[in-house]
Amino acid sequence: MNVISINAQKREATGKKASKMLRKEGFVPCNLYGEEKGENGLPQALSFAASAAELRKVVYTPHVYVVNINIDGKEHKAIIKELQFHPTTDALLHADFFEVNETKPITIGIPVKLNGLAQGVRDGGKLNLSIRKIDVRAPYKQIPEILNIDVTNLGLGKAIKVGELSFEGLELATPAQVVVCSVKETRASKSAAAAAAAE
Repeated sequence: MNVISINAQKREATGKKASKMLRKEGFVPCNLYGEEKGENGLPQALSFAASAAELRKVVYTPHVYVVNINIDGKEHKAIIKELQFHPTTDALLHADFFEVNETKPITIGIPVKLNGLAQGVRDGGKLNLSIRKIDVRAPYKQIPEILNIDVTNLGLGKAIKVGELSFEGLELATPAQVVVCSVKETRASKSAAAAAAAE
């Protein structure tokens, strides 16, 4: 996975009023959840703020990154856990990050890329991508930027499910029965099949 760096600062004041003030100044309130746990046994959050411009390069992209967050001079490697957007303007309101290390496995959605010309498409069908990402589990250094799937032998009316796939060093966390892609029949493919049957 690619690593991208952002600068941030620890925030002492939390709550709605403080968060509103931050946003007015062009910052986004964020939390980093790491190994530390509070008295209740739940992960303890480190509250920080990063400029909306800095976060833009991480959030508004099809790529998945490990984020190197420099908080007041101390670096933390993390992945995006959850994002909250404004319902009408789509502006980023809040971001949660999850701290990672080189040995601990993480679960993250990785984009799918279909390679090759499917046999079913050559026969007049239409290739449909049903899911854009597949959840995988592994230490972050083993996780690729994209998952390449060869569709060359995918026939008309056929589908590829998650359970049929395997990638070295990765555990697939998306349910096995989920359809990744399929070749649907079209009018052209039905006409071709009917003509072939008539012959």
